[in-house]
Amino acid sequence: MTGNTLGSCLCGTVKFQISGELESFLLCHCKRCRKDTGSAHAANLFSSTAKLTWFSGHESVQTYQVPDTRHKKSFCSKCGSALPVVQSDGDSIVVPAGSIDSAIDIRPSQHICFESRADWDMRLEDVPKIDDIPI
Repeated sequence: MTGNTLGSCLCGTVKFQISGELESFLLCHCKRCRKDTGSAHAANLFSSTAKLTWFSGHESVQTYQVPDTRHKKSFCSKCGSALPVVQSDGDSIVVPAGSIDSAIDIRPSQHICFESRADWDMRLEDVPKIDDIPI
């Protein structure tokens, strides 16, 4: 995925642009990513060369790093939405796929930390699919 990619948080306070190539798209099933997302896995895009520009709401971006690890998460302090984070090396970025508003032209290439997946995260393709929210 190359070019300018736009994104935002759920409440619209934070808006950003990623300029450059998003090199990989990974689905991580580790316990930390499951806690971060409240879901079966995190869906993140990675780049070692792209640049992050905050258009608005940068003052509402909070970052949490799990002590003594590389695990880091940025989020909107108003709505809690996951947002891009610049890694400690200062060059690489991790972008939550759900924060992107532009079309994403790459698909996930790997499930990582798959052995750590939740015990209920199996054969989800067999779960019925509906288009509306059930009442």
